[in-house]
Amino acid sequence: MPEKVNLNAYFERIGFAGSIAPTIQTLEQLHALHPAVIPFENIAPLSGEQVLLDQQSLEKKLLVDKRGGFCFEHNFLFMRILRDLDYEVKPLLARVIWTNPEAVTAPPSHMLLLIDIKGVNYIADVGFGGLSLTAPLRLRAGSEQTTPHETFQLTGGDPDWTLEVKIGEDWRGVYVFTAAEAAEVDLWDINRDLSSNPASPFTLQLRASLSPSGRRLKVHNDQFTVQPTGEEAQKRTLTSVAEIRAVLTEELGLTLPESEKLDAKLAGFLPQPTETAE
Repeated sequence: MPEKVNLNAYFERIGFAGSIAPTIQTLEQLHALHPAVIPFENIAPLSGEQVLLDQQSLEKKLLVDKRGGFCFEHNFLFMRILRDLDYEVKPLLARVIWTNPEAVTAPPSHMLLLIDIKGVNYIADVGFGGLSLTAPLRLRAGSEQTTPHETFQLTGGDPDWTLEVKIGEDWRGVYVFTAAEAAEVDLWDINRDLSSNPASPFTLQLRASLSPSGRRLKVHNDQFTVQPTGEEAQKRTLTSVAEIRAVLTEELGLTLPESEKLDAKLAGFLPQPTETAE
């Protein structure tokens, strides 16, 4: 039985007020607004909190409490919203090669969506951090597709598709996936592992980002990056827990929990003072 969805709360959170007909135009609007307003963040895994994927928990966290989430949270929420709007949506799994091309043979660790609009397939992904798509992409090989932030292309498709992004004049692989529908039990299991495994990057590093029009804002541990579209990135090193918290709340719009465990984790990302011999 489909979980009940609060469309009005979602529309209010992302600032959407338009036609809700299940067209490519509506999908494009929603896909641009979602990552511009709801941050990608892994505060819960970092703090040892459980990451829940039921709709009530996601709506409370991402819509009411003004938090964000990581890929499974964002794309589960987006999937259920789209289904409630009568889109045909399937969850897919991907193997991330953005930071490690050898991971093409690793188990899948990322969730994205496949959407059928009048017989034409698109992929959507509002949960890939500082490189989240800000527009749906048509599922076809070899054609450059522009989004509000970067230009992407899909290659392959028999059966493995590769999402690539254009960086300067070069194409770089982002992740590899097939169009086979993922079982929800597998998605829940991978989410549980990634959000609780002590070796997972989501329990070891701080990752947060937002993709408003014209720029991307990214936090990685003690580094804050502002990436204007098509321009050089501006980077700043954060030097205190208070400064990290301020960037997350003031720049990314997060409402952070008061948590000694979180603060201890954030402090661990700062340069540690070295002892000097007397």
